[in-house]
Amino acid sequence: MTPSPGAVPSDQSGSSRSRTERLDALPFTRQHGRLLGGSGIGWALDAMDVGLLSFVIAQLAVVWGTPQSQLSWIASAGFIGMALGAGMGGLLADRLGRRQVFAITLLVYGVATGASALAWSVGVLIALRFVVGLGLGAELPVASTLVSEYAPPRIRGRVIVILEAFWAVGWTAAALIGTFVVRAGDDGWRWALALGAVPALYSVWVRTRLPESVRFLESRDRHSEAEAAVRSFEQSPPLRSRLFATKGSATAPPATVRSPQTPVAHRPGGVRTLWTRGSRRRTGALWLVWFCVNFSYYGAFTWLPTLLVADGFSLVRSFEYTLIITLAQLPGYAVAAVLIEVWGRRSTLATFLLGSALAATFFAAADTTVLVIAAGMLLSFFNLGAWGALYAVTPEIYPTHARGTGAGWAAGVGRIASVIAPLAVPPLRELGGTGLLFGLFGAVFLIAAAGSLLLPERRGQVLDE
Repeated sequence: MTPSPGAVPSDQSGSSRSRTERLDALPFTRQHGRLLGGSGIGWALDAMDVGLLSFVIAQLAVVWGTPQSQLSWIASAGFIGMALGAGMGGLLADRLGRRQVFAITLLVYGVATGASALAWSVGVLIALRFVVGLGLGAELPVASTLVSEYAPPRIRGRVIVILEAFWAVGWTAAALIGTFVVRAGDDGWRWALALGAVPALYSVWVRTRLPESVRFLESRDRHSEAEAAVRSFEQSPPLRSRLFATKGSATAPPATVRSPQTPVAHRPGGVRTLWTRGSRRRTGALWLVWFCVNFSYYGAFTWLPTLLVADGFSLVRSFEYTLIITLAQLPGYAVAAVLIEVWGRRSTLATFLLGSALAATFFAAADTTVLVIAAGMLLSFFNLGAWGALYAVTPEIYPTHARGTGAGWAAGVGRIASVIAPLAVPPLRELGGTGLLFGLFGAVFLIAAAGSLLLPERRGQVLDE
C-alpha cells in the first residue's frame, strides 16, 4: 500500500525512520553504482567538450591564422555561458528537480556542440560556444548535488571525488581526439566538435533511467515517488568493494543520526538564503575558492597546447605532451578519493591546492622538455585532486531547499574567473612570458588554499534538510 503523505515507514526492526534516514543507512548498492556511473558518463562528456576546445583553438591559430586575442573569446564566450548556466541550473534544480535539469543541460550543450562543427567564422563559433556553455555550466553542480543526496554519508565525499574523476576520463578522451582527429587535417577540428554532439543522445537515457532526488521529491510532496525511489535502493544488492565499504572503517567517524522525523516541507530557496547569518562565512569562503581554482585551472589548461607551440614545440608535439600531462589527472583523483574520508574535506582540499601552487611555480621555472612535462603532470595531479575535494564539499554545506542553488552559484562565480583567465593569458604572456603566467597561477592557488580552511568540515555527517 502506498504510504500517505507525511507517513514515516518502519524498518525491519520496527523503529520508525524517515525515508532519508533509511537511505543514509544503506550500504553502497548496485543502484548507487548505476547512479554514479550514469552521472559520471555525463560528467565525462562535459569534460571532453571543454577539453576539445584547447585543441580546436590551437589548430585554428594555425589553419585560420586567427590571432590569440580573438581565439581567447572563443573560450571566454563558453565560460560566460557556463557562469550564467551554473546559476540558472542550480535554481532550476531546486524547483524542477535534479534529474530533469541534468537531462536538459546535456541536450542543450550536445546540440550546440554539434552545430559548432559547421561554424564558418570565429564570430559564429563564439556565439555557439556561449550556448554550449549554458548547458555545460548547469550540468556539473546539478549532477554532483543529485549524487551527493543519494550517497551513504560515511563515503559521500569519496563517491563525489570518484564522480569528479570522470572529468579526467573525458579530458583524456579530448586529448586522444585532439592528438589523432584534430591534427589529421585542416578540418580535423570540425570532426572533433561533431563527436561532441553525443551528449544530446545521452540525455534521453538520463531522463528515463536515473532516479530523482528523494529529498527533492519529499520537499515537493511527491511522497509516493520518493517511497518508490527509496525502495528501489533498499532492494538493490550491495556492491561489494573495499572502495565503497561503509562499515568497519577505523578512520571515518560514524554518520550523524537524527531522531525520526516526517519528510520536510518545501521551504523557499533563492540566492538570498546563501547569505543568511548562518551561511555567510561558508558562502564567502566557498565562492573565493571556486573563483581562484577556476582562474588558475582554465587559464593554464585551456591554453596549454597553444602555449607549448608558442614556446617552440610543434603542433604535433604540443598535442602529444598535453595528452601525457592529462593522464596524471587520474592518480590525482584516486589519491584524493582515499584521503577525503581519512583527512576530511577541508584538509584534503587545502593540501591539494598547496600542491597545485608548488606545481605551477615549478612549471614557471621549467626550461627543458622533461621538466615541462614533469611540472605539467604534477599540476594535473594536484589540481584535479583539488577539484574532486571541492565538488565533494560544496553540496554538503547547504540544506536541501538551497543545495542546488548553493552549488550552482558557487560554480557560477567560479566561471566568472574562467571567463577572465583565457582573456588574461595572451597579454600576461607578452608581458612576462610563461614564467610570469604560471607564477601568477601559483599565487592564486595559495589564496584558494587559505580560503579552503574557512569551510566547514562535514565528513561522515548526514546532509542537512
